[in-house]
Amino acid sequence: MTQAPPREYFEFFGLAPALSLDAADLQKRFYELSRKWHPDRFSARPPEEQQIALDATATLNDAYRTLRDPVRRAEYVLTRNGFPIGEQRTKDVPPELLEEVFELNMALEELRSGDSGVRPQLESAREHFLSLRAAVDGELEELFRSHDSGGGETVLSAIRGVLNRRRYIENLVREVEKALGARATA
Repeated sequence: MTQAPPREYFEFFGLAPALSLDAADLQKRFYELSRKWHPDRFSARPPEEQQIALDATATLNDAYRTLRDPVRRAEYVLTRNGFPIGEQRTKDVPPELLEEVFELNMALEELRSGDSGVRPQLESAREHFLSLRAAVDGELEELFRSHDSGGGETVLSAIRGVLNRRRYIENLVREVEKALGARATA
């Protein structure tokens, strides 16, 4: 009888639970496991084994989507370690960013009311927020390395705060791009 694989993502892939992963190695393992658990290989087996293969394939796909994305991987590790990811909180956002959000909201309102003269301001804001997101991603990489070398709960807590800040910035980028795209097609 075929044994079901582990449901924990890192264990399924045969990896240590680390935040810094080799993307090529992860992809290679994914393809190997995809071949091993492909439901077609179990078509002549008993229904119980067919179901195990289907469940394994679903877990494999979910695990791969999660582990290949650094942000989703970090959220997974945090959740597994008792650090649930909640909504972004104002305390995780730098005060100077809050001022920029106020200005951004004013510019977005002007654009919505037909003033296309604010487009350069919004394009500049988008570039600025993209730059902030890149800086946050660099900060996350450092924290990931710190975690992987035995960082502990303090590092996990810091990662959660930075992820919340990143989510906030990502929402700003999306909002600006949506407004710029909507006006460009109007």
